This record gives sequence, structure tokens and C-alpha cells, in this order.
Amino acid sequence: MLTSKQRAFLRGQANALPVVFQIGKGEIDEQVVESTRSCLAARELIKMKVLENSQYTAAEAAEALCEAIGCESVQIIGSKFVLFQQKKKDSRFDLKNLCLL
Repeated sequence: MLTSKQRAFLRGQANALPVVFQIGKGEIDEQVVESTRSCLAARELIKMKVLENSQYTAAEAAEALCEAIGCESVQIIGSKFVLFQQKKKDSRFDLKNLCLL
């Protein structure tokens, strides 16, 4: 579970990120979950977008992916959302020391 300071830090880091995946008309199936899981394993922090013709809202898509993968939803704005899953080793985000600030 992320604290408000950690979430604010990650939101700032996600500002400049490009959208890496788009959720369209189709379901959030195993292929989307696996693609998202592998992208999170490589990048830790990703931005995704839900297209207008999708059956999901951004909040619903973020919740479904977080439940399937076990990641954290950092931010949901309009049709975009940001997901985070910290690596166990060699993470580029030092969130433990952030809490002490």
C-alpha cells in the first residue's frame, strides 16, 4: 500500500511518461494482463489509456489490472491511469527513504 507522499512522488515521475498500452473494445483478457505484467516488470511505472469505444472506464480497467497483477494504481485522470509495481531487487524508486522526508 502506497502512502500519500509515495503516491505524489510517483505521480510526478509519471507526468513525462508516454502511454504504453491502450484498452480498446476488447476484454481485459490474459494477453493484456501478461503484456502489462511484463511491462511493469521492466519499467515499474507505466501509463495506460482507455479508448472511448471501450466498455471499461479508466477506474474499472485500473482496478481489473491491479487485481489480476497485484500492482498499485497510482493515479486515474480522465481516460488515463498509472500503474506501479516495485521490483524486489534493483528498483529505481527508493520509496522507503521517501517516507522519512
